Amino acid sequence: MDDGAAASPSSSADEILNSYHLPRPYPLWLNPSYAKHIVKGNFMTLSARPKTVDAGEWIAHQVVEHYRNLWNFVRVIHEKEEDGLTICNATTCPRMSAGANHSFTWLNFRREPVELPAYEYITLMQRWISGKIDDTNIFPTDNNGVSFAHNPSITTSPLSQLTSPGDRDWVGKRSGFPENFVEVCQTIFRQMFRVYAHLYWAHFVDPFYHLNLEKQLNSCFSHFVLTACALDMLKPQELEPMQPLIDLWAANGTFPPGSKAYDYANHKAGDRLMQLGNAA
Repeated sequence: MDDGAAASPSSSADEILNSYHLPRPYPLWLNPSYAKHIVKGNFMTLSARPKTVDAGEWIAHQVVEHYRNLWNFVRVIHEKEEDGLTICNATTCPRMSAGANHSFTWLNFRREPVELPAYEYITLMQRWISGKIDDTNIFPTDNNGVSFAHNPSITTSPLSQLTSPGDRDWVGKRSGFPENFVEVCQTIFRQMFRVYAHLYWAHFVDPFYHLNLEKQLNSCFSHFVLTACALDMLKPQELEPMQPLIDLWAANGTFPPGSKAYDYANHKAGDRLMQLGNAA
């Protein structure tokens, strides 16, 4: 891990960018001209939980939606070319990485961390996430278990504590989600973030830019980051592989002030990236 996220507030913009240990020239996705989206507007409206929806139900909905969006892009790098190979393979991506400074390991059956080619890592992760979503003990599908958020103007106490004051409470309990539900969802979001990071660092130009899909990728990823931060599914230090892009999106207005994603950005670095892009 590099020390980019730990840059001093008094550091200059260039010092902060240097602390990220970015390759030169910078990746194409850090050019403001290529960090644009297919839609305009405030993505926070898509991430904000409706007041009447239970927090557990909302988190579950976001997990499924963002998983679906992400795997539309994974299919592209896993489709076989005319030579029978996929774009992401053991030769092009011998390890699951996000640039030269970040790589990710998989736990084998003995719970030991092992390095895998990105293709294999992503395939195993896809099976793991699908297994969690399909497990009705973690993501219950019984409509009788659906509940609604309580009205805070009437009481600030969770309804479960009003009916059973001594019982433990957790997010999603009233809708039938297990006690470790949030922890499982945080792991899912963390793994999905790693896939997005690999897509940007290894495949932004080929295939996404070549297929004119970079705006779609940007739109889904910025929505993902806003949602993950708003729901506390990702911690600030976990964003480190994509910190420069988060800085840029805070500077160009993609992440609105008041959002956690905006708060997690280094605004000096984002402004400097905007300046460099305009100069180019």
